[in-house]
Amino acid sequence: MSKNNETSPTLKRSWFQELKAEFAKITWPTKNDVARQSVVVIIAAVLLGFIIAGVDFLLQYGLTFIVG
Repeated sequence: MSKNNETSPTLKRSWFQELKAEFAKITWPTKNDVARQSVVVIIAAVLLGFIIAGVDFLLQYGLTFIVG
């Protein structure tokens, strides 16, 4: 019987070489890009929080006005 030897050293080396090649293709953002994107995310989160708080306040006011 012939056994398929998938754990041979050459296959492992080839897999690691391909992994290294894929990592070389990654383009990492600069510090300025990360800072700008972080500021945008924080501003968006704060605005969304205000919108949710406003809707919550209006619903609470409306329900207390209806119920009584």
